[in-house]
Amino acid sequence: MFRQHPAWILMLFLPVLPVGAGTAGPFTESENITGKLVFYQRVGNATYVRDTELASAIPTETMFDFFDPNKNFSYGKFTYNWDLGNGQVFQGSEPFIHYLYPQPGNYTLRLKIGGKKGPKYSMPVEGVFSQDVQVLDAIKNIEMMGPSDYKVSQDTSLAFHIDGSPPMWVCWRFLANCIPDPTESCTLTMVYENTLQLNHTFTSAGFHCLDINIRNDISKLQTSFSLYVRRNNNTHLIFILTCAAILLATFSFIIVIACRPRHYKSQLPSSSNAIFMKNQDSEAQSRILFNVSNVGVGERDPLMLQHGTQYSS
Repeated sequence: MFRQHPAWILMLFLPVLPVGAGTAGPFTESENITGKLVFYQRVGNATYVRDTELASAIPTETMFDFFDPNKNFSYGKFTYNWDLGNGQVFQGSEPFIHYLYPQPGNYTLRLKIGGKKGPKYSMPVEGVFSQDVQVLDAIKNIEMMGPSDYKVSQDTSLAFHIDGSPPMWVCWRFLANCIPDPTESCTLTMVYENTLQLNHTFTSAGFHCLDINIRNDISKLQTSFSLYVRRNNNTHLIFILTCAAILLATFSFIIVIACRPRHYKSQLPSSSNAIFMKNQDSEAQSRILFNVSNVGVGERDPLMLQHGTQYSS
């Protein structure tokens, strides 16, 4: 993330001993170079101080700042050899260098200092320093890749392409009618590639805004997308079909009841002979035999045999 200079200054302290030296001890002529490397990057009129992460394709200035409280290096003549770790090597007499890393990646920057100090430049000194740096692409753009049609109550998957180096932190939220809600926080997501996939279900029609904040270790980007959500006609169609099915079932039930065939009890013909026969074996029961005659054409000849209890007067 960018930090404004000089409000925030993060200096990178490098080893103070030459390569091959032992543990730090008393000040000696062979271990006398101490200092720090400071990384600056300028974007427009702003200057940013970097730690171990640099932005690619951004003009960079790296400066070696001597730590010289006793003014031992006030008089001296030094040579600075810079190796950027990507095949570029520079040499000069100034304790700073201007360059840029065109491509992201991991590099090891090396600096070798040699020369003499003192009023007569009679004391030889040298020092070798190295530092691993990570070069990242700044987040410059985010592009929404689809879809283009949004409906209410429909699961929607939105895809985005982010122009920047991962890993990135993405904080996003949807705003109904594009009205900010101070009580609603965003959803934080960590992405390790240049694509972002968001799943959302819109609950109302109209205009919606998608606010997105993206940042990595060297930059950040804030943007908003306006989306129009229309009503889902399929929901109305399902409701209409359901109502139609209920009405159809109701009318079908009524028609079946109204058209069901009716069954009537058979009536005895007007002309019939009944023979009453008394059961000789049982005085309490009798048998009635109906002998029906003169049956009309097309009618069945009913024969009813009924047993019942006979009471004598």
